Amino acid sequence: MFVSDWMSRSVYTVHTDSPLSEAVKMMREKKIKHLPVVDKKKAVIGVLSDRDIKEYMPSKATTLDVYELHNVLLETKASKVMKKKVFTAKPDLPIEEAAMIMYDNNIGCLPIVESGKLVGIISDRDLFRVLVDITGVRQGGNRFYVVMPDKPGVTGEVLDVVKKHGFRVDSVLTTYEGVEKGYKRVVVRTAGREGDAEAATLELSRLFGAPFM
Repeated sequence: MFVSDWMSRSVYTVHTDSPLSEAVKMMREKKIKHLPVVDKKKAVIGVLSDRDIKEYMPSKATTLDVYELHNVLLETKASKVMKKKVFTAKPDLPIEEAAMIMYDNNIGCLPIVESGKLVGIISDRDLFRVLVDITGVRQGGNRFYVVMPDKPGVTGEVLDVVKKHGFRVDSVLTTYEGVEKGYKRVVVRTAGREGDAEAATLELSRLFGAPFM
């Protein structure tokens, strides 16, 4: 799966000379947290987030009244508050690589750029949507969690047990976090609830130790 499969193509933007009041209004009305800052050719030159605005305003808020704060928002331009170091991605970037870039750099969005122009945006909320979709959690079904040796064919053994007891496999996720070297965690989610969950759990327990459903 690629960024193009999940990105929002309708992107709300502001310009460098746009007042913060315009950005705040847009974020509230559209229920978004990030606004790419673009030039006249739709090239991305910065990103403005609700966090940037909140970090800029507290020092002002302690000394100004509501009317003065409104004036500050009106007079302050996006260029003064925006992040100028912008991480971007292309539409054909694998979605997991986009997630890694966002996580490693502690950012909440990636503007998507093609031929130098903004064509979309992907946010942390979109990544939550990806996780929900690829795990199949919204479809229900059973969940089998196993810690196993990291050896060729072992995951296939788990899938064979699950299928043997009448289940259809919907998704398989693997991680090496939080386990000893040479082991891995595997989560198998099934499509639907037909099948014998108790029998599958007992057999997996015999093979790998007690799994969690």
